[in-house]
Amino acid sequence: MNQYQVVILTSIEKFISEIPSFDKEKILASIACIQEGDFQSVYIKTLKSPIKELIVKKYRLIFFIDGKIIYFIGAFIKKTAKTPRIEIGNAQNIYHIIKNNN
Repeated sequence: MNQYQVVILTSIEKFISEIPSFDKEKILASIACIQEGDFQSVYIKTLKSPIKELIVKKYRLIFFIDGKIIYFIGAFIKKTAKTPRIEIGNAQNIYHIIKNNN
C-alpha cells in the first residue's frame, strides 16, 4: 500500500522516458520505494530544505514532499561535483508556485 501520492511533472516523465531501459527501471524502482515510505533503501540528499535530490547512478531527480504528496519537479544528469545552481533555483521556483496554488 502506498503511503504517498507521487506527482511527476510532464518534463520529468519525458526525461525518464528518454534514458536507457535499465536506468529507467532503477529510477522507477527508487520512486516506488519512496512512494511506499521507504527512504532508507534509496540515496537521497537534501539540497535546500525542503527540496531534496534522489540519486540513481548519474541521474538526479529533484523533489519535495508536501503532506502525503511527493512532487518530482526536476531531473538532470550529474556532470560536476556540485548540483548546478540553476537546477536548485528552478526547483525553488516550482516549489513556491505549487505551494502558493494549494
